Amino acid sequence: MEKIKKAYYYFFYKIYKSIEYTSEWGGGKFWTDFKAGLVIIALEIWILFSIFNIYSLVRNEKIKIEISHPVIIVPLILILLLNYLSFVHTNKWKEYNEEFARLPRRKNIIGGIIVWIIIILIVAVYWTSAYLMQKYVLGK
Repeated sequence: MEKIKKAYYYFFYKIYKSIEYTSEWGGGKFWTDFKAGLVIIALEIWILFSIFNIYSLVRNEKIKIEISHPVIIVPLILILLLNYLSFVHTNKWKEYNEEFARLPRRKNIIGGIIVWIIIILIVAVYWTSAYLMQKYVLGK
């Protein structure tokens, strides 16, 4: 469990550092932790909706996705709660960021490549599943 927690914080760290780096161009490092948290929430929600889309396609049935439906609201609450407890409620992420910043440059480069591959896969699977779902719904 500790390794999963550390990987989650590393994922946040790499997103945080990317936002911090790009913020230098556009006017400052304003709310970088908040922006990184939003990126993580968006990715988690895309994973959730990818699962729903793939499930619908495999089962050949349309799932009614409404915000008030428990299948949607419960995972959303869990995602928001997880991120609140991890990044807002405590400053534990700052300790992890300091630890990860001390990693050897080669390890951080490899870790960054892995994180960006995961992000690209999440986005690709989400958009592909949404596209296929749209074709499925409009095709019927």
